[in-house]
Amino acid sequence: MNRVVTISIAAALSSLAFAGVSRAESLGMNTARGIEQTLRTFHGNDFNVAQVHNWRNLDDENTGPRSAPERSGQAVHAIQASIDANRSLAHRLNNEGVDVRNIVNAEQAADGSLTFYVR
Repeated sequence: MNRVVTISIAAALSSLAFAGVSRAESLGMNTARGIEQTLRTFHGNDFNVAQVHNWRNLDDENTGPRSAPERSGQAVHAIQASIDANRSLAHRLNNEGVDVRNIVNAEQAADGSLTFYVR
C-alpha cells in the first residue's frame, strides 16, 4: 500500500513539473478542428517544413517522414484555407519558399511550434 501511495505522489509531482513546459492547449490540438484553429491564430516564427513521403508507395523511404498521417482532401483544403486566413503566417511561409497549395498536413508540437508537411 505504501508503494502505491509513493508512486501516486511521484506521478502527481512529475505531471505538475511538466504542466508549465507545454504551451499546447489540449490533446486535441492536432485534430482537424484543433489544427485549423491554431493555424488561424498562429503568430510565431517557430515552424519548420518537411517533405512527406508518397503515401501510395510505402516502399518509398526517401521522401519524408512516416509520422505525418495522410489527411482527406477536404481536411487538406481546410488546412490551406486556415493558413490563407492568417495573412502573416501565409506571408512568412511564402518568404520561406513554401507554396500554401503544396501543404498537405500540419502538426503542432507540445512546445507550440508547427511542422508543415509539403508534397
